[in-house]
Amino acid sequence: MMAQAARIDIRWRVLGGGPKVVLLHGGMQTSANFTRLARSLAGDFTVYVPDRRGRGRSGPARPGHGLRDEIGDLAAVLDETGARNVFGLSSGAVIALRAAMELPIERLALYEPPLKHDDHDPLAWLPRFERELSRGHRAAALVTAAKGTGDFRYVPRAALVPLLGVAIRVGAGRPIGDLIPTMRLDAAVVEEAAGPLGIYRSVTAETLLLGGDRSPAYLTGVLNGLEPVLPRVRRVTLTGVGHLAADDSGRPETVAAELRKFFR
Repeated sequence: MMAQAARIDIRWRVLGGGPKVVLLHGGMQTSANFTRLARSLAGDFTVYVPDRRGRGRSGPARPGHGLRDEIGDLAAVLDETGARNVFGLSSGAVIALRAAMELPIERLALYEPPLKHDDHDPLAWLPRFERELSRGHRAAALVTAAKGTGDFRYVPRAALVPLLGVAIRVGAGRPIGDLIPTMRLDAAVVEEAAGPLGIYRSVTAETLLLGGDRSPAYLTGVLNGLEPVLPRVRRVTLTGVGHLAADDSGRPETVAAELRKFFR
């Protein structure tokens, strides 16, 4: 089932019944990437899975679209649905965390928000990505973004680029190909959220920090930095998974088991 906010063109999938939970996807994703996660939760919750603006069935992102717009879009979803529980993955977790400073979110689950922390720059990949995209090298840009954000770490770039290029050209990877430019929107979110982690002391929501033991070290470092700052927090590290555990390509049932306990 698809629904839409009355005020703005943000659409979402709805599954299940029970307490209300919003799932906010990350970069290079749409609501479809949370299909297995949503189904795993639907026996206990009413699950709302929005397409963030510029992706899936939601409306386009306007020029200058950034963190404030993303928070406004999430606010519209919460207003329309009455949900007060939010899960965010990656850049979706950044949005959810910043939104919890001002929106009526009661329970907040975050999977590895790529915030700037210590000396690591989570956007170091962006200049190369922009060069490749401006030259029409979509497969190369995809690999640059994926490797820069922690995916495909152990697969040689020389092997990935031609494989993904073929997939995009023949149509199997067309949905991914269309999403590549939207990584600019995710980069804007991360850039605008930069700042000391101490600002999150004002978050009053009960918070669950989730991460995988196979994720990049800098993402674990961000969770380490957030844990002592958030006033009402618990931390769970999942075994045998990485950054995209919640995605359909990962082990979403493992993530769902923790969310089920937390949101109950």
